[in-house]
Amino acid sequence: MALYSIGDLARRTGLTVKTIRFYSDRGIVPPADRSPAGYRLYDLDAVARLELIRTLRDLGVDLPTIRRVVDREVSLPEVAAAHAEAVAVQIRTLRLRRAVLTAVARRGSSPKEMDLMHKLARLSEDERRRLVDGFLEAAFDGLDTVPGFAGIMSSMTPELPDDPSTEQVEAWVELAGLAQDPDFRAAVRRTVAGLAAERNDTEDAPPRPDAVVLARDHARPALAAGLAPASPEADSVVAAVATAYARDRGLPDGPDLRRRLLARLEEANDPRRERYLELLAVINGWPAPEPSAPALDWFAEALRARLG
Repeated sequence: MALYSIGDLARRTGLTVKTIRFYSDRGIVPPADRSPAGYRLYDLDAVARLELIRTLRDLGVDLPTIRRVVDREVSLPEVAAAHAEAVAVQIRTLRLRRAVLTAVARRGSSPKEMDLMHKLARLSEDERRRLVDGFLEAAFDGLDTVPGFAGIMSSMTPELPDDPSTEQVEAWVELAGLAQDPDFRAAVRRTVAGLAAERNDTEDAPPRPDAVVLARDHARPALAAGLAPASPEADSVVAAVATAYARDRGLPDGPDLRRRLLARLEEANDPRRERYLELLAVINGWPAPEPSAPALDWFAEALRARLG
């Protein structure tokens, strides 16, 4: 059996004598024998162990675990699987940190704001769920039994994936900040309550078309065609929406109804709501929503022009 001095072993493995002696002193690479002068001698098993140790150390595995691997107390595949999961956690943590630092640099945040963003980014899945549930409960409290509202609540729920991209983390941090803003919560509550008031009272009756959707869908073609809101050509667009809105509610079209419609649109046309939906799409991996604000702004201006 070939035996090697610690110097021979260093030349064969590329490790330093000091490193090999360190592993040997800790019993991870024990000598196979000793020379007449008392120097440690190693066999080919020591070479194999050192190669394995170097690879595992490069991968970040700690010495106690390495000892268990080389002593065959635990299998290499088990260690690899556990370490891969640990590395995945580290990657997620680093990605969260990078996202927070990127957002801080982009916004020019204060130390207080940076601390808040860091805390929001590090929330666990359960903590994120509780934050979102609190926001949605504040918005839909007492209204979750209205037909169709359960689906609306579901469509407003962010689901940050286990391995999010930097963009998804940034979007989550911003959305979480919005969801905790008392003023935004109150605004969403008013919008939801207004939507509930627009719905039919009976479950067997079809829901009335939402005023916001009605105005948006009629205004978009007019906006794309370049019609000015106060122009005569816009009369038919306003009339079509007002007539449908009045008919579906059994009310006459007139200044009072149009003022009610305008108030509903102004309440719903909150830029923070649109931003929430944009962030929601990023987090959930959905296609970016088409902005509603330009069409609603156009229709509101057209409606004001006709109300004098």
